[in-house]
Amino acid sequence: MREIIFVDPVLKDTVWGGKRLAEYGYKLPSDHVGEAWAISAHPNGDCTVEGCAFAGMRLSELWQKHRELFGGEAGERFPLLTKIIDAERDLSIQVHPDDAYAKVHENGSLGKTECWYILDAAPGAKIVIGHNAKNRGEVRDMIEQKRWNEFIREVPVHKGDFFFISPGTVHAIKGGTLLLETQQNSDVTYRVYDYDRPGSDGKPRALHIAESIDVITAPFEESLPQKNPHKTINKNLGELVSCPYFSVWTLGVQGRAEIVQDQKFMLVSVVEGAGTVDGKAVRKGSHFILPYEYGRAVFEGDMQLVISAV
Repeated sequence: MREIIFVDPVLKDTVWGGKRLAEYGYKLPSDHVGEAWAISAHPNGDCTVEGCAFAGMRLSELWQKHRELFGGEAGERFPLLTKIIDAERDLSIQVHPDDAYAKVHENGSLGKTECWYILDAAPGAKIVIGHNAKNRGEVRDMIEQKRWNEFIREVPVHKGDFFFISPGTVHAIKGGTLLLETQQNSDVTYRVYDYDRPGSDGKPRALHIAESIDVITAPFEESLPQKNPHKTINKNLGELVSCPYFSVWTLGVQGRAEIVQDQKFMLVSVVEGAGTVDGKAVRKGSHFILPYEYGRAVFEGDMQLVISAV
């Protein structure tokens, strides 16, 4: 049986971050840490492998040199990125391109499809999903005329909610929200509006108005996440989404739970509690990969997991 691949998250200071990622056992470099790139092989945050024969390697190197651990999955880049995000303050109003647009305009990058599993939310918290413009012309008018109150569509958010964010969807995580994000391995973000606030250098952060208008889908149409109950044989996994880029599930462990690793690989994040996986201690804030042909994984303890796969 292959070894579990543990990884060490990369922490990111942001203008909107806070201190709640310390709850996951991370030593924070400042009081404004907004993101833990928990399972990432992206050049802007490449996790270090721990606790196995490949310890010390970057995840990107492991991907390049040992594709057999990932079921021979094709592609130059590791396909997924898992983050935990602590929004003490509002993030910018933003949008992401799809693969086709990013390939042409962002030096061959992937686009960014993502989803959010809400880990905690302050009373009355909201997020931005979508917009109120009726067509592309109205998108341009509302943005250029800075009619933000008319343009932005806010919805309430609560612990346990799930949101799927397709490319072209205007969105923003707002203050008081803690979430786990599963996304394509991309760092391409177009800021539409950033509240005219300064960045860490004291200057306003760059906006990407032309690119945003190019890629925003209009009108916005709310849709339920795609699902595929046949994606896995594990009936104890709670399916959140199965789209062309990833599938995401939850697993609650109260005492003991078993799953069969029936994907090319599985990314696993412990978001509550503590316990073991095949005898190895894990806790809130642990992140690891079950590689191809790992077999059966036994979880013991009291914990909540979020699991993803391509």
